[in-house]
Amino acid sequence: MENLITDYRLSTKEKYELLLSQLESLILKGDNKISSLANLSAALKQSFDKISWVGFYIYENQKLWLGPFQGKVACTSIDIGKGVCGKAAELIQTIIVPDVNKFPGHIFCDSDSKSEIVVPLIKEKKLFGVLDVDSNQYNSFDEVDKHYLEKVCTFLMNRIN
Repeated sequence: MENLITDYRLSTKEKYELLLSQLESLILKGDNKISSLANLSAALKQSFDKISWVGFYIYENQKLWLGPFQGKVACTSIDIGKGVCGKAAELIQTIIVPDVNKFPGHIFCDSDSKSEIVVPLIKEKKLFGVLDVDSNQYNSFDEVDKHYLEKVCTFLMNRIN
């Protein structure tokens, strides 16, 4: 895919539906995993104006390591259990944070971040990493984002080797 169709006038749900309809041609089975992660982070950033930073942290050697992303420079490694990413990885569950200032132990990689959602990536029943999505506005993410980002991540994990 060379072009991603986006429409900022759509509802959040409709934007995710449009994105999901294009993932089949964006992330091809057998493509390089880094390329797939890079294109997906770009597609999410391009599809949602509320996203200020989006990227992946890959689980390796008991840590989360920075992978492909869109946005400002970021923390290169995060310990499991630390910050929102590390906590989502530890619990193997999606975490929505309406106000990062109120999350105990939040790691401020980007001082402009106000809210965040982190989705764990599971491949063959093992932690692969996390998808981290930030906004420079409070309360940017809700159950609709959770539902669709989990669908996007499941699709991704089924496509990459």
